[in-house]
Amino acid sequence: MTGRKKRGPAAPDGLVVIDKPAGFTSHDVVAKTRGMARTRRVGHAGTLDPMATGVLVVGVEKATRLLGHLALTEKEYEATIRLGQTTVTDDAEGEITGSAAASGIERTALDAGVAALTGDILQVPSKVSAIKVDGKRSYSRVREGEDFELEARPVTVPSFRVHEVRPAEAADGTPVLDLDATVVCSSGTYIRALARDLGAGLGVGGHLTALRRTRVGPYGIKDARTLEQMQAAADSPEGFGPCIMPIAEAAAAAFPRWDVDAEQARLLGNGVRLTAPGLGSGGPIAVFDPDGRFLALVEEAQGRAKSLAVFV
Repeated sequence: MTGRKKRGPAAPDGLVVIDKPAGFTSHDVVAKTRGMARTRRVGHAGTLDPMATGVLVVGVEKATRLLGHLALTEKEYEATIRLGQTTVTDDAEGEITGSAAASGIERTALDAGVAALTGDILQVPSKVSAIKVDGKRSYSRVREGEDFELEARPVTVPSFRVHEVRPAEAADGTPVLDLDATVVCSSGTYIRALARDLGAGLGVGGHLTALRRTRVGPYGIKDARTLEQMQAAADSPEGFGPCIMPIAEAAAAAFPRWDVDAEQARLLGNGVRLTAPGLGSGGPIAVFDPDGRFLALVEEAQGRAKSLAVFV
């Protein structure tokens, strides 16, 4: 015998809320989770840039089928924005493309700029992003030197609050302002585009210097585990299972709940469209049987419950 360390059992279906470290892509985190959970069936909801940290929701086994629906939920971020400099990526990872002194900006002007970017707005995504333009990633077109424009898209920013404003001096000597802010936004919102647009509206340019996602839908940073904590669990006799939020618990936290009786559960399992429960959620509804088992995600369509994904 070689004395190889015993590994715990394979992971069950469910979600892992991970505190992604800086320098890792979302795909890096998924790859590490595959090894720890001992399965290839792992995916993530809502990409985080390598610079960003915080909540990344990862699905394991059957829970990967929840991810597309979870990705559409509201998100919350803690951000630091630098006014006075623009970059090619709209964040601190890109080359500086312009500088302008921001020391003369009054708080009233700053608050007006923030207010203009709050609520239902049209946002042009950052060009260095994964958005496809004629089948090709936008960031690839930027790297190849192409000149193109992205279309503005509707997004919602229910809350954009600046907590602190700190005068600073950039490496090139430009007087800048660093803002600490909290942003609550809809899926598809680019926080670095908010930083860019805030700076542009104030006439000095801006970019994002730090970003931490603190919430995805109902899953907050308090629920998150670090990669080190996950690895320690995976190496223990108990295995990776305790890191995983069971799929029923995850669904109940994220979606309106509909408890059906045994006959309704049987009909649903046979593909019958039940009369909708009238929850009026406008989105997915989690269906549970009398024993509390998570059966399916459905949506209301013309008074009936249309299955989005069945889990039994």
